[in-house]
Amino acid sequence: MRARRQEAITIALLFAALCWPTVAFADFTGKVVAVKDGDTLEVLTGGVAVRVRLSGIDCPEKGQAFGQRAKQAASALAFGKTVEVRDTGRDRYGRTVGEVMLQDGRSLNRELVRAGLAWWYRQYARKDTALEALEKAAREAKAGLWADADPVPPWNWRKDRRLKMKNMGRS
Repeated sequence: MRARRQEAITIALLFAALCWPTVAFADFTGKVVAVKDGDTLEVLTGGVAVRVRLSGIDCPEKGQAFGQRAKQAASALAFGKTVEVRDTGRDRYGRTVGEVMLQDGRSLNRELVRAGLAWWYRQYARKDTALEALEKAAREAKAGLWADADPVPPWNWRKDRRLKMKNMGRS
């Protein structure tokens, strides 16, 4: 009888532990201690550096046109500053995904799209009409990457690179 009760408690605790990370995401505040690229930061909170992927946007990659400018813009707006992260979940790499709010109340995510340094990532933010409108305005103004005649979305650029790497392995 006692062994059964112990087993039931163990199973309940294991179930709770497995479900806990998926149940709640929490907003947090911290200092931006690193800007990895235009859409990925490290925020120091509670003595821990948390890698944050900006939700709803996709900046050009480092080796891509405007990739360095996107990183510089994110750094100018957020590096060394205290921000609020509105946590919306985790990505497949385990990074926190969220909207980063600057001290003046502006959204870093939106500011990058407004400046023409990020795409509205439709695949993951279909209902974000604010990002949609900001991208449209940046396109019309030919701001940032929209000054290029044919800008390549980062998701296509990454796919092309993967294909090239795969084909290099065959030769």
